[in-house]
Amino acid sequence: MSRYWSDVVHGLEPYVPGEQPKIEGLIKLNTNENPYPPSPRVLAAIAAEANGLLRRYPDPNADRLKAAIAEAFGLSPAQVFVGNGSDEVLAHAFMALLKKPAPLLFPDITYSFYPVYCRLYGIDFQRVPLREDFSIEVDDYARPNGGVILPNPNAPTGRALPLAAIERLLAAQSEVVVIDEAYVDFGTDSAVSLIARYPQLLVTHTLSKSRSLAGLRVGYALGDAALIEGLERVKNSFNSYPLDRLAIAGAVAAFEDQAYFEETRQKVIASRQRLDAALGALGFEVLPSGANFVFARHPTRAAVTLAAALRERKIIVRHFATPRISEFLRITVGTEEECAALVAALRDIIGA
Repeated sequence: MSRYWSDVVHGLEPYVPGEQPKIEGLIKLNTNENPYPPSPRVLAAIAAEANGLLRRYPDPNADRLKAAIAEAFGLSPAQVFVGNGSDEVLAHAFMALLKKPAPLLFPDITYSFYPVYCRLYGIDFQRVPLREDFSIEVDDYARPNGGVILPNPNAPTGRALPLAAIERLLAAQSEVVVIDEAYVDFGTDSAVSLIARYPQLLVTHTLSKSRSLAGLRVGYALGDAALIEGLERVKNSFNSYPLDRLAIAGAVAAFEDQAYFEETRQKVIASRQRLDAALGALGFEVLPSGANFVFARHPTRAAVTLAAALRERKIIVRHFATPRISEFLRITVGTEEECAALVAALRDIIGA
């Protein structure tokens, strides 16, 4: 450790992103990337934007993108916030809306960036245990708090809450509730329809998953205009230009090509259902998933051993050496060919 670090840095345990190995011929099923390329309209828009105007700063408000998102969800642009990936959007939400005297509540098994942000910003927090079946019970959050943040569907479990449960949570909460919907487009009902009735609701989305743009880094939040103004105040005190010209152009084009979005997300959903059944036939317990991944464990084979054996076959999945879930593998839904190769490898490993 460096003696030049601040006390804050000394106390941090940084988030560890999924591995991005550079191995030829790899089947990469560890970071929940979309197996299909972005819309051709996105690539064309980015190419067209790569012109002499790159010498100019982008629009700090990304008005074109906010207008496209607002139109897609039937909201006003004042109800839309955009940022450099949903992680940045969430970071601003932690600072702007969730830093309160009472503790922030979130599940004990969930997106591991949440406690990192809490420690970074000095936010007190409490973990609320998932039920034995790894589901979230919203009634467990009926305790004094400074806010609640839940992914829906949850990560890494993939389990989703019905919209009625989200509304029950909102009806009982006076503080801000953030619903992190990074994976919502793969078969889970969005809470965006509740924004008009619950001014304390903030919904966050990303273009990384369902729109195949993890490399472009675009995320956004939807909510009451007062919540969005709070995010804008933090953003403009941190970085006035979080989205570059190429990101704005590509993201707008992604929202304009709804047909491609629908086609590819339905492919992923269908592949997930087939993968779920194939893993079940091999003896795996697979949790119900509303995401573009499955969370599975085998009754007789250790997850860490399975992950290592798959890696030997150039297939990587995600293993979390974490209490309660150390025997699970999180497996991204790939193409049909990639899923078939995974199942064949697991059949060989388990048979051996």
